[in-house]
Amino acid sequence: MARKPATAHPRVDLNAYLTRILNAKVYDVAIETSLDVATQLSARTKNTVLLKREDQQSVFSFKLRGAYNKIAHLTAAQHKKGVIAASAGNHAQGVALAAQRLQLKATIVMPTTTPAIKIDAVKSRGAQVVLHGNSYSDAYDHAMILAKKSGQSFVHPFDDPDVIAGQGTIGMEILRQAPDSLHAVFVAVGGGGLISGIGAYLKAVRPGVKVIAVQPIDSSAMTQSLAAGKRVALTDVGLFADGVAVKLVGEETFRIAQVVVDDTILVSTDEISAAIKDVFVDTRSILEPAGAVAIAGLKAYAAKKRWQGKTLAAVACGANMNFDRLRFVAERAEIGEAREALIAATLDESPGSFRRFVATLGARNVTEFNYRYANATEAHVFVGLQIAERNEVAQLLKSLRQADIKCIDMTDNELAKSHVRHLVGGHSPTMQKTLRERVFRFEFPERPGALMRFLSAMDHNWNITLFHYRNHGSDSGRVFVGMQVPTNQSVQLGKFISDLGYPCVEETQNPAYRLFLGG
Repeated sequence: MARKPATAHPRVDLNAYLTRILNAKVYDVAIETSLDVATQLSARTKNTVLLKREDQQSVFSFKLRGAYNKIAHLTAAQHKKGVIAASAGNHAQGVALAAQRLQLKATIVMPTTTPAIKIDAVKSRGAQVVLHGNSYSDAYDHAMILAKKSGQSFVHPFDDPDVIAGQGTIGMEILRQAPDSLHAVFVAVGGGGLISGIGAYLKAVRPGVKVIAVQPIDSSAMTQSLAAGKRVALTDVGLFADGVAVKLVGEETFRIAQVVVDDTILVSTDEISAAIKDVFVDTRSILEPAGAVAIAGLKAYAAKKRWQGKTLAAVACGANMNFDRLRFVAERAEIGEAREALIAATLDESPGSFRRFVATLGARNVTEFNYRYANATEAHVFVGLQIAERNEVAQLLKSLRQADIKCIDMTDNELAKSHVRHLVGGHSPTMQKTLRERVFRFEFPERPGALMRFLSAMDHNWNITLFHYRNHGSDSGRVFVGMQVPTNQSVQLGKFISDLGYPCVEETQNPAYRLFLGG
């Protein structure tokens, strides 16, 4: 990602942050986590891969470092009034634990969509939980109102010098634990507190060590901001790696990141899922998606740069995984590892065509096979295959086409991976041209009434022709919807989607839909 030169950035006093980090008060609640060699991942990448195990903390995340350091540096008068924070995840637990250890009153404002397991975890630390709004932004705004009324000190999840300094102690530990050959450190980025703290310490002490920011493709606020030279606000963010799903990075974190970040890389949901599996194979620990983002970035960046023989560290920053999400992770990890390919093929409805197709696939293990009669002349097949490496797909497609079999690579088709492979059913012959089917992928918030809101807002003259819902243990459900909408009501349809406010992508022209489900 192209970035403006550091000389154009506001001056950051790295020595001042170094002093803050060296004087940070974190070890009353935090431990010095290990820096472990990931043996099998090292062998696969041909580099020495080190994992900074922040999942070993008592709250299974690095967040308690910054939260405790901030709260510990408050005055006695501020301690009497207590602290308040807004969070639906790891920051909430960090603040609750810090306040419990210092015997302070703590209020945590959480969205009403927050899963009960997270609410109970915060309450178990003695904090008062206030549920408000449907998003972090709603909770944040309400927390600021409550803070003004109560006089409680607000503990920001990332955009605060003391929070940044607390997270910076991870960088201090990495340099103490890593060999002198350390070449680069990979850090997951949401609001920027973690990479600002680690980067400030590394660049003050060992400026030659590269600091690489890693973000999901659908939550790339820092990457876009660094490229633009100013903070860029995202309209929507993906929720798979919810711990780094931030629409706007902090002012202070961006100021620091402009100076300390050497490069950025984006990773997909599949790559994150594969990284979760990689860490499990090496450590038997299960990271949450945000916790595995840096490992996914390390793998992708090392492959992109063709690095070999280098010492690379990645921060495994959290392990608060929802158990229900494991099914989805396991499903997508094979694709993320380039161990599974998804292919759609069109076969002639003639004797021997199906046998010829299977023979062309060769001795590969089949992970999934969906066959659907289309009409009197052709049939469509959706197949999953185990592969050793991604370049096998191109060769397989070439072999199929040489056998006069029409085929499409669906491996990177989100609609195919999330819905069609579970929904292959065939075409609807009754779609009229004036009421043609249009299909959309939505992310519905996981709260009561989300579906009813959708149905109530929809024009009652429109007909739902297809509906498929999947949830993978997150705060949102993936929904695939088909609707018959008159061609002269496209404006009304656009307004309906805009007013609804759910993340949405139209998939009417997607080949996965057109081959297996379209009218």
